[in-house]
Amino acid sequence: MIISFKHFCVHPFFIFVNVIITSTSFAQNIKTTINTPATFLLVLGNTQDAGYPQIGCTNDCCKAYWQHQQSKKLITSLALIDKTTNQYWLFEATPDIAEQLQLVQHYTTKSTAFQPTGIFISHAHIGHYTGLMQLGREAFGAKNIPVFAMPRLHQYLQNNGPWSQLVSLNNIHLQSIQADESLTLNGSMSVTPLLVPHRDEYSETVGFVITTCNKKVLFIPDIDKWEKWNKSIVAEIAKVDIALIDGTFYANGELPGRDMKEIPHPFVVESMALFGSLPQKEKDKIYFIHFNHTNPLLNPKSKQQQNLLQKGFKVANQGLVIGL
Repeated sequence: MIISFKHFCVHPFFIFVNVIITSTSFAQNIKTTINTPATFLLVLGNTQDAGYPQIGCTNDCCKAYWQHQQSKKLITSLALIDKTTNQYWLFEATPDIAEQLQLVQHYTTKSTAFQPTGIFISHAHIGHYTGLMQLGREAFGAKNIPVFAMPRLHQYLQNNGPWSQLVSLNNIHLQSIQADESLTLNGSMSVTPLLVPHRDEYSETVGFVITTCNKKVLFIPDIDKWEKWNKSIVAEIAKVDIALIDGTFYANGELPGRDMKEIPHPFVVESMALFGSLPQKEKDKIYFIHFNHTNPLLNPKSKQQQNLLQKGFKVANQGLVIGL
C-alpha cells in the first residue's frame, strides 16, 4: 500500500551540515538533536558494500583505522526525512543499518520511530540490501515495512531465504516499482527509479531521482562506466539540484593484482574529466559517494581529495544534510 496524504510545500531551503563522529557509538557522541530543516536528505554512510575498514585489509588505508587515525565509515545509505509528518524513508538497507537508524534519531525529533516508513533498494549486492535481515524476528521484529524493489529484486527477495521469511512473517511488505515511473510518497515527495548498467547477478540495478516541491536529487551509488548507460549523465545532472554519484574507485590500479575490468565503475578521475568543462554551477551539484576502502577520498587530508575540491566537486560525507 502506497502511503499518501496531503502535505503542503514549504519555501525553498537549502542547508548542508557535516558532522564528524569519532566513535562507532553515535549515542555517546551526539547528545542532542541536531537542528535541521523540515524536510531533508541525510547521508548515513558513504562507503562501498564492505565498508571501512574492510575485512582482511592490512594495508595502510585500513591501518589508519586500527591505529585510531581514522574513524569507522558506514556503508552508503540515505535517509529522506520529513519532520512535519514524522516519516522517513531509507535508500539502501546496509549491514550498518542498526547504527544508521540510531543516527537518524539525532537528526529528527524524539518522537520519530526507529521503524522507517519505507525502504528503497537499488540492487542485490551485499551493501545495499542485506541489512534487511536485521528487521526479522531475531532482531528488530519490524511490522510490514514497505520495501520498494524492481521486478527481479522483488522476485529474488520473495523466493529466497532468509529474505522470504521476512515476507512470510510480515516484517516487510514488498512493493514493486518500475523504471522511469514516479512513485508518490506524500503530497510533496516522489521517487523515480532509473535503470543503470551494472553486474546484475540477482537483480536489476537502479539509481533514484528524489523529488520534492523545491528540489530534485539524483542518487546513483553503483553503475558500470558512464558510456554504457543509455542516458547521458551530464544531461541527468542538468535536470537536478544535487547529484550523489558513484565514486567507488579514485583511479585505475587501486587494487594491485586484481583486474579492475571485472568490477567496472566510473573512476573518479574519469568522471572529473567528463565533467571538467561544465560550468561551476553544474559542478557544484556533484557529490561523489560509495567509496571503496582503498579510495583516498575517504581521507580528508589526502592530496586526491584536495585536488577534487579544487576542481569544484564535493565528497558526500557521512552526516551531510541536504535541505529539501
